[in-house]
Amino acid sequence: MATDPLFGIHPDALQFQRQRMEMLAANIANADTPGYKARDLDFGKLLAAAQQQPAGNSVTQPGHLALDNDSLKAATVWRVPTQPAADGNTVDAQVEQSQFAQSALQYQANLSFIDGRLRSLMTAITGQ
Repeated sequence: MATDPLFGIHPDALQFQRQRMEMLAANIANADTPGYKARDLDFGKLLAAAQQQPAGNSVTQPGHLALDNDSLKAATVWRVPTQPAADGNTVDAQVEQSQFAQSALQYQANLSFIDGRLRSLMTAITGQ
């Protein structure tokens, strides 16, 4: 599905949001781990890294993002703590939960776009 132009950027956006939610979930799970540093994915940095990739990468079209490990490492940012903890942990559970909810909403929106596209294709195929 990721190589099909019928779905546009939505499969890549789903993959990005999934990986971001995994990272945010890891932050929430380690909220009480001493010394744990909260991380997040920055879409702007991912886009910049994808634009700097040499020609001949594994994307099917020039506008697509290649979500490989190098791009994800370049897009990973450390969360700046609003309140420093004595144990060195930078996770703020409320911030992480809010970011996770926002990412889940964006994930659901991308699924809705794909679902709408599939429904319109089914309508075109069946004529109903």
